Amino acid sequence: MANYFITGFPGFISSQLIKEMLSGKDTFYCLHVPSMKEKAILEASKIEKEKGISGRIILIEGDITQEGLNLSSSIQETLEAEIEYVWHLAAIYDLSVAYEAAYKVNVIGTENMNRFCLSLPHLRRYVYFSTAFIAGDREGNLLETELIRPGTFHNHYEETKYEAECLVDSLKERLPITIFRPGIVKGRSDSGETSKFDGPYFIMNMLSRLSFLPIIPSIGKGQSFVNIVPVEYITSASIYLGHSPEAAGKTYHLTDPRPYKVKEIYSSILWELNRKKPVGTFPLSLASALLQISSVRRYLRVEKEALDYFSWNGLFDCTTALKDLGPAGIVCTDFLETMGSMVKFYKENRDDQKYHVAVD
Repeated sequence: MANYFITGFPGFISSQLIKEMLSGKDTFYCLHVPSMKEKAILEASKIEKEKGISGRIILIEGDITQEGLNLSSSIQETLEAEIEYVWHLAAIYDLSVAYEAAYKVNVIGTENMNRFCLSLPHLRRYVYFSTAFIAGDREGNLLETELIRPGTFHNHYEETKYEAECLVDSLKERLPITIFRPGIVKGRSDSGETSKFDGPYFIMNMLSRLSFLPIIPSIGKGQSFVNIVPVEYITSASIYLGHSPEAAGKTYHLTDPRPYKVKEIYSSILWELNRKKPVGTFPLSLASALLQISSVRRYLRVEKEALDYFSWNGLFDCTTALKDLGPAGIVCTDFLETMGSMVKFYKENRDDQKYHVAVD
């Protein structure tokens, strides 16, 4: 029996984590902002019904950007007495987010979470979800042991997640901390299920909108590697390592050890989606220029920041993660081999607006 405190509920990854961990013995205190109350209630009910369990997901209204997480003193006392594991996932993941908004949630929110964890006398593990892309413009082989501020960041999401990870990392001598840096997270490998169409789904949005064209060119040379991982790898790996004594004090890249190049991913999506192969090449610089125009972005449903990763040459070394996951037999599925289920789910749901990210 264990008691967990999880932020970021009812987000996709936090919900998947709870589904995988939920048993009749553990209790999950899930923090959600007031505006997400209805969705949180529905998601908690859905998970418990699916698992045949009731009363094990306890919803708590709060706000990580506020001092004390905006919790009442009575709830704070209850949590201090019971919580053994903290999983901090709440963040703004939008690549186009303004700095002030990202800083408030990602940095100040994490600072408040750090204070909360320091108040827990029974804490056995503090799990923090960062991102592999705190590397910013650093290229080459990027190590799990490195926490180096890059010269520049591609966007404010990267920058504020870097700053937040530094705050958590500084507490490793005082708290049992495990930090995870996921790659770009996609839906489940088996069903293709996801909660929103961002990341690689931006390419699907664009190719779906352009499907009327007789030919569709590649964008740029496509020689950069893009690291995309299925959500079940993130959940299985983090659950195992988040409870492993060996993982305390470590940082892991939860990334694909065999990533594909942009051109391979682009061609595979185009084939699965439209049964076409790319013909010719459209200059990346021109594509980036076109995406500076808001009407073009909105039509294609693509954030302009998405193309930054088409020419970025960074490789995430995940040696430590692979070594420590070895005994559990947890491996990342091949991205291209599971493309079919990913595209199938997209095609079945592309007209449902709840999956689409608002593009300005």
